[in-house]
Amino acid sequence: MKKILVPIDFSQHSEYALEVAAQIAKQHEAGILILHMIGVADSVLDNSEIAEEQEAKYYLKMAKSKLKEFTKKDYLKEIPVEVIIQNYKDFKEVNQVAQEQNCDLVVMGSHGTSGLSDLFVGSNTEKVVRTSNVPVLVIKQRHPDFKINTMVFASDLEKESIPAFKKASAFARLLSASIEIVYINHAGANFMGFDDVKKRMDSFKKELEEPVEVKFYNYHTVEGGLFNYCFRNDIDLLVIPTHGRKGLAHFVVGSLAENVSNHAKMPVMTIKL
Repeated sequence: MKKILVPIDFSQHSEYALEVAAQIAKQHEAGILILHMIGVADSVLDNSEIAEEQEAKYYLKMAKSKLKEFTKKDYLKEIPVEVIIQNYKDFKEVNQVAQEQNCDLVVMGSHGTSGLSDLFVGSNTEKVVRTSNVPVLVIKQRHPDFKINTMVFASDLEKESIPAFKKASAFARLLSASIEIVYINHAGANFMGFDDVKKRMDSFKKELEEPVEVKFYNYHTVEGGLFNYCFRNDIDLLVIPTHGRKGLAHFVVGSLAENVSNHAKMPVMTIKL
């Protein structure tokens, strides 16, 4: 791991993410790229009127001043830190910056869901999770001693999730953590008996071509099953592959990765298929 991208909005939760990113960076001699996105309207930036030009400069100056203070944290000492300030239209620019700057990981703070309005508007974290081609680690609370010993990769046991698992497995090796795969056998039309689940698990293990525990857990919802499994087994990090669904289908069908990263209190990593 060489570079970690941390989007910052000066909130407490973004500081939680920066502190975790700093711990990972120190462990692996990586650098940190701090990204702050200001929402200045294009009309303000493009207009040559003196008042509007001064307004744009004011926001930029204020952001630079805040970032200067933000980067004085003790936990950032001895870590190479770069800063980018960018005006945003929507949060898929985070993915663009991550790829242009060759970042290996995005670490982002989130306060989680804020009620029914969040279903329609979506949080910034959701937007990043949905569009990022780089793995996203979502942090909900402070971790002064961030240590991952156990990881769970949530899988539907389909072949298309194998590349995402290989990325998760590489991250587990990087952190010297154990990793296992869990399939949530949820109530409804897709519920399977033990023999059918076992056959599917064995078939998936053959495709993996590496030794790993594949387990299943019965629960009435996938999201609830993942939470319960992780809680009962003292799991430190939940990894979920995401399709990055966009548009109307996202609101009708929903996205497990976005739902879980919104509601889970534990750290969640999403990896795009």
